[in-house]
Amino acid sequence: MFQAEFYQLPAPAFEITGDSTRSTLFAPRTLTKMEQGDRVRAVYLHACLRYVEREFMTNTTLRERFGIDAKNSATASRLIKEALAAGVIRLQDPNAPPKTRRYLPHWA
Repeated sequence: MFQAEFYQLPAPAFEITGDSTRSTLFAPRTLTKMEQGDRVRAVYLHACLRYVEREFMTNTTLRERFGIDAKNSATASRLIKEALAAGVIRLQDPNAPPKTRRYLPHWA
């Protein structure tokens, strides 16, 4: 996962089939070429990686993950909203103001 993040690759897909697990790695794709499911999976796995590193996902870390300029922070906010709507991440503190929000995987 770290390597996918480091090279800004699409998040791998994991599937359980019977008694085995299949992982699929994807070739580089720009954010604009990713489908919604790919974007949501990438946000979720970014939140998971941050969590196991004992850190939180934020708008800033997500911008770094996707190589989004700071002036385009609305793009990262939209990605976060997609992942929240899909139920794969959650707010660490629901009462936090928007600028200081931190996110966790849904299971954390």
